[in-house]
Amino acid sequence: MPPAPGDREARREDVSQAVWEVLADRGFGGLTLRAVATSMGVSTGMLMHYFPTKRALVAHALHLLETRTAERPRRERPAEGIAALRAMLLDILPLTPGDTARNRIWVSSWDLALADDGLGSEQADRYTRLRASISPHLEAARAAGELPESADPDQLAATAVAFTHGLVVQALFDPARFTEAVQIAMLDDFLASISDRPGRVR
Repeated sequence: MPPAPGDREARREDVSQAVWEVLADRGFGGLTLRAVATSMGVSTGMLMHYFPTKRALVAHALHLLETRTAERPRRERPAEGIAALRAMLLDILPLTPGDTARNRIWVSSWDLALADDGLGSEQADRYTRLRASISPHLEAARAAGELPESADPDQLAATAVAFTHGLVVQALFDPARFTEAVQIAMLDDFLASISDRPGRVR
């Protein structure tokens, strides 16, 4: 018997929390109805009222991950320019246990996205939105003389995302080599390399 509407809404948060716990522990590779049911102490039959298919479970997990990523605490950001971009990119890097866990979950989702056209399209849209959120800071940096007049903000936004996510992957696989201090120093060197101003940006 499906849960009553009131019960369904009351349990939705419990379900989402259980999905998150499984993701944090096992990544998307270990995300199954059985694993979520075990985390909640309920039957897989009960969960099937929420997720009739594995794809529905994965879609919910991706939405949950995106929501929690958007709602995470962030550094105070300067109004515009390279300094604002620096703060934004620091928020992406795995510099804290929470950010490391989130990044591990994101990376574990890529295999699913590559194997499913719909999920892959959604992931491409996420990258489009990320680049679009970065471009205005680069436009402001160019206007302020922090970037060469010939700089292309959209292309630099794509470069910044590629650099940052490449650093994320290396830090996840080799945290002893890519410590917090090393990641920050590498980011500052990258920003200095695209800037008209020598030295690290802080």
